[in-house]
Amino acid sequence: MERVVITGMGIVSPIGNNIQTFWNNLINGESGISTIDKFDVTNQKTKIAGVIKDFAAAEVLGKNEARRLDRFTQFASAAAEQAWVDSKLDLDHIDVERLGVYVGSGIGGIETLIENIDLLRQKGPRRVSPSLVPAMISNAAAAQISIKWKAMGPSLSPVSACAIGNTAIGEAFKLIRLGEVDVMFAGGTEAAITDLSIASFGNATALSTRNDDPAKASRPFDENRDGFVMSEGAGILILESLSHALRRNAKIYAEVIGYGASSDAHHIVATHPEGKGAYLAMKAALKNAKISPDEIDVISAHATSTKVGDISETMAIKQLFGKQAYQIPVTANKSMIGHMLGAAGGVEAIALAMSLKEGIIPPTINLDHPDPLCDLDYVPSFARQMKVNIGLSNSFGFGGHNAAIVLRKYE
Repeated sequence: MERVVITGMGIVSPIGNNIQTFWNNLINGESGISTIDKFDVTNQKTKIAGVIKDFAAAEVLGKNEARRLDRFTQFASAAAEQAWVDSKLDLDHIDVERLGVYVGSGIGGIETLIENIDLLRQKGPRRVSPSLVPAMISNAAAAQISIKWKAMGPSLSPVSACAIGNTAIGEAFKLIRLGEVDVMFAGGTEAAITDLSIASFGNATALSTRNDDPAKASRPFDENRDGFVMSEGAGILILESLSHALRRNAKIYAEVIGYGASSDAHHIVATHPEGKGAYLAMKAALKNAKISPDEIDVISAHATSTKVGDISETMAIKQLFGKQAYQIPVTANKSMIGHMLGAAGGVEAIALAMSLKEGIIPPTINLDHPDPLCDLDYVPSFARQMKVNIGLSNSFGFGGHNAAIVLRKYE
């Protein structure tokens, strides 16, 4: 079977719209959470989010392209462009029939949908855009990337809620490993910060209402956490067979060595109270990677900052790793970037790849009063410099979807 490596990465995030800025802010514990200024939040319970800043779609994508694309596709296109340039791949020297795209979104073009509903109600059906459907469908991002890079290999937009990024990376990894393709775009994208989404999650009491101190709102594993912080952006990786990468002397960030998926089969929004699905996904990922639990050096936790979710993930880690769980650093990127929903897995895979490459584990910020039921080493407050060889990244989603990937430092 082919070995699979990461040769390019691109990102749009609340703490940076390129890899180096994102990474510097992540390891320095900088929060990207701020007061929402995209729409009126006067009557909203939650007034904060991880809103993308300094992103001018017209400048990045061109005026015409930006106009016809929903924000979630704009983010994906920008991140894919970064990843492609970073990889130094050349369309003239690869087989486009063996170039594929697995990029998903949980919610798709909700901004475009809302805008057109308003037009319909206010001005009638003739004002509804004929481009509504192709702009809002969840596979628009994957399709746009495929069209732009003439990728004629498999194209898929997995929808596994907040597990999408890991699902996309894991399934793309399997295709390359089986020798069916040479190169894949893989990851996730989301742009769901709207008045409708904030109102719905707010009424479900799922969001933090720490409106007076946004930077302190996302608090994974902290006893005083009061919900997750919605965020937006995209994380796209270029996965490539090792043989293909070596033939062109490519730069390699890390190797993908395992993928596991499972379902809680429990509840449409609540995680399994004992973390059974999370445990099964991690266990499957390690088995797929052909490694034992004691070979894991770091865990990138899903860690959304919800009471039940953080506890169940901690329980799952303890079940799989036993006493060793207390020796493994567990980091929570969402403490700084919030919950990017369908984009979370892709972005957190990028963070883990950088950790392996640089030997630095990002901190979990805002962990001031640890929940007694969350008693692992969550790398509180400050980044930790240490040798890390193999890392595990978790992503879980509404409906009980669980996906875990294993990355290894490339030597």
